[in-house]
Amino acid sequence: MNAELDTEAVNEILNEILEAELSGVVRYTHYSLMIIGPNRIPLVAFMKAQAAESLLHAEQVGEILTGLGGHPSLRITPIEETHRHTIHDILSESLAHELSALAQYRKLLATVVGHSVFLEEFARGQISAEEQHQLELNKMLRDFAQPTSGM
Repeated sequence: MNAELDTEAVNEILNEILEAELSGVVRYTHYSLMIIGPNRIPLVAFMKAQAAESLLHAEQVGEILTGLGGHPSLRITPIEETHRHTIHDILSESLAHELSALAQYRKLLATVVGHSVFLEEFARGQISAEEQHQLELNKMLRDFAQPTSGM
């Protein structure tokens, strides 16, 4: 790693990402419990996989954070309970969460570019994964037409 790397700034961003990924574990686990209807089984499996992936990402971020001398946060990003649990609402909220994570990983990349190949590659890999999630969620949401009045 290049001596110009601002480890304090990187650790701050990594802690923000850690908090978001841990909130993803809670969010996706909650969603997996709230899904009802004919598509429940595949959607529950999808949400459980997203929760497991969020935990894996949190662990990876935490390892990097402690490797850089940082201290992992015990907090999670606040999760708003909307009490709206239609599949459309759950998928829309999931998409918003993924877009937020994507922005955080892009912030990390912008901070480390030119200073650490390892951190650049890590950030790029996470950006790729988050973009893939965004595409999947967008495709899943296409099946939901917004209800119109009078029908």
